[in-house]
Amino acid sequence: MKRKLRMGMVGGGNDAFIGAVHRIAAFMDGKIELVCGAFSIDPQISKQSGEDLFVSPERVYLNYEEMIEKESLLPEGERMDFVTIVTPNFLHFAPAKLAMEKGFDVVVEKPMTVSVEEAKELQATVERTGRTLCLTHTYSGYPMVKQAKAMVKEGHFGKIRKIVVEYPQGWLSRLTEREGNAGAAWRADPKRSGKSLVMGDIGTHAAHLAEYVSGLKIEELCADLTTFVEGRLLDDDGSVLLRFENGAKGVLMASQISAGEENAVRIRIYGEKGGLEWANEDPNNLIIKMLDQPRQLYRTGNAYGAPYTLSSFASHNTRVPAGHPEGLLESFANIYRNFAATVTAKREGRTPTAEEQDFPTVYDGVRGMAFIDTVVKNNEGTEKWTKFVL
Repeated sequence: MKRKLRMGMVGGGNDAFIGAVHRIAAFMDGKIELVCGAFSIDPQISKQSGEDLFVSPERVYLNYEEMIEKESLLPEGERMDFVTIVTPNFLHFAPAKLAMEKGFDVVVEKPMTVSVEEAKELQATVERTGRTLCLTHTYSGYPMVKQAKAMVKEGHFGKIRKIVVEYPQGWLSRLTEREGNAGAAWRADPKRSGKSLVMGDIGTHAAHLAEYVSGLKIEELCADLTTFVEGRLLDDDGSVLLRFENGAKGVLMASQISAGEENAVRIRIYGEKGGLEWANEDPNNLIIKMLDQPRQLYRTGNAYGAPYTLSSFASHNTRVPAGHPEGLLESFANIYRNFAATVTAKREGRTPTAEEQDFPTVYDGVRGMAFIDTVVKNNEGTEKWTKFVL
């Protein structure tokens, strides 16, 4: 008999913003339920969070080790099926690895780890255990992003020449990490965040979006990182020149000191015959610009006829009729739904469809960590170009 997948959560308590986002997304399609959690390193916060989320008190745990161990001893019909990890970066690797070794699938926030070595070890764990790991690069979940990817893959624009991707924010324009902002505090701490603030937090989103939509891998890069806010321990702004595998060139900008900006993610891709543009702040629209045609606007939810028919991937991830906004929560939910469908298919002994398997995986996580490493290495070194090495 079909049933909901049972989710455990590490982190995401009442004092954390992103935990609520994950729960809303996970529950949106009625395929997942929350059954247990280690919601905070503070026992009282974890306990109160469990109460507020109607989790049985005996399944609110003191830490992830206790949760994973005790859940693994429960009967198959009771224990969690997967764990969602929404902790600071340095607490991604250990619970993800332990969960997979104990037979659980994993959803984890990005960046996947704090080092390439940890990322590769998680990849090896996935391959050894056969578990499914989903990485929440949420911008890849938007219907029009998936339409853009499909059109590039179909050759609509010809050979790709130029990729421009940007992610400016302004929330760290001051020394916010010392003003009581807990989210800023751990992100700006190299012991908890990793080698880079701006590239680890949002640059990886931009890099993943560029590779996801274009279908091309970054081969070399030239980076310039800056720490603009005095007293900050990590970079808060960066510009990167990119070289892709087919000879395409790119530019990536990520900034958290762009005062006045919110989450202005935007990607433009240009081929021999035309290009596309998509922006997070206007996510229902995909702008198509061809050399010999008027500018075109593709919109989420429309049943366009040939030759403008939306791809099966865009349609599969569209939730509401045309004219209704679909945003961050729906995109997050698309990733959870596809992950849940893939996990369920494997449990039933069938092969998931291509649309169901369309979510970021451990391999994207390894590339994300390699991107951060390569950017930092190039910025600190003397060579003009540094090869992107996995």
